[in-house]
Amino acid sequence: MSTGPEERAGVTVTVDARWERGTGWTGPTAVVATPGGFRSRAGTDPAPTRHLTGVLLPGFRDAHVHLSLVDAEALHRGGLAAVDDLGGDPAVLSALAARSRAARSARSARSARSARSARSARSDRAAPLPEVRFAGAFLTAPGGYPSDRSWAPPGSVEEVDGPDEAVAAVDRQVDAGASFVKVALHTGAGPVPDDATLRAVVGRAHERGRTVVAHTEGAGQAERALVAGVDRLAHCPFSERLPERLVAAAARSQTWISTLDVHGWGAPTDQHAVALDNLTRFVAAGGTVVYGTDQGNGPLPVGVDERELVALLDAGLTLDPLLHALTSGPPPAALTLLPATRPGQGAPPEEVAAWLARARVLTAHDLLGPAPVPSPDQPLEVRP
Repeated sequence: MSTGPEERAGVTVTVDARWERGTGWTGPTAVVATPGGFRSRAGTDPAPTRHLTGVLLPGFRDAHVHLSLVDAEALHRGGLAAVDDLGGDPAVLSALAARSRAARSARSARSARSARSARSARSDRAAPLPEVRFAGAFLTAPGGYPSDRSWAPPGSVEEVDGPDEAVAAVDRQVDAGASFVKVALHTGAGPVPDDATLRAVVGRAHERGRTVVAHTEGAGQAERALVAGVDRLAHCPFSERLPERLVAAAARSQTWISTLDVHGWGAPTDQHAVALDNLTRFVAAGGTVVYGTDQGNGPLPVGVDERELVALLDAGLTLDPLLHALTSGPPPAALTLLPATRPGQGAPPEEVAAWLARARVLTAHDLLGPAPVPSPDQPLEVRP
């Protein structure tokens, strides 16, 4: 296969170890950084000219954030290469996703130039952002959650009264660029969509090739979501202990987003205990859980949340399944860099979580400049 100019501009680097979905652990190994991203080294690539002290993994993703309530740049600095926004103004989120893409394109273009002065490069530097997927507005019943919440910005809620309005609302989110559709089923905060409306949301979203995510809160709402064909729950169910038959059925067809730390922010509440119990049984039944924190909801660590990781390990995940949970969705262009020495088998959850929480986002651009790459224990500077 021939290589284009961007591929020829790449550099080969060695790394102590690497973990990839579907492949697992390798290392020491080598990767090639090009202005277009990373790829594995092939036999025709040049010899390595740099060494990374650490472990490379796919970019970490938080599958539940609210970018109207938290600084996207801070999430990137905190170790997140990608995020899924699960409720906001679709126009604002579409613009933010475009800004993220433009920043990556600008950095790739700068990396591809063979001669630029440091001053000139700094002058057009774009602040790095996570890659952004989004659901657009919460779809809810008239007067339903979160239409009355002060934190919900204008445009972040669509109230739908019946199947026809639900179909139109789904189309608006998808046409704005949404990767998901989010429906709110919170009986403690007002009306919820009836069964016909919920089925219309799910059916239209699936017709448009989109996953449906539901906020379920209140007795019976997790089961309603399952029966209606909802693909993903925005939170591990925390309102009630689900019966075993329901957990088993959910494990066969749904993905749950963890968001355990939001129940108490380090001081676990009764809802945390219920969610952890449900998740533990869901994992044991073979269910798929992905890492998500509900960033923007209370005093969560901005970036990779160590407490969330401990809770996931407490729910029965071991290191490899936890890495799968952290790297859900399409792989972002950036990778994750971690300290070289990973915890040994049988290490306590706190040790494993502390190691993962030291994640830094690594872009190909970081390796194409003249300066050495910092260790994972130091913030990565964006070099022009």
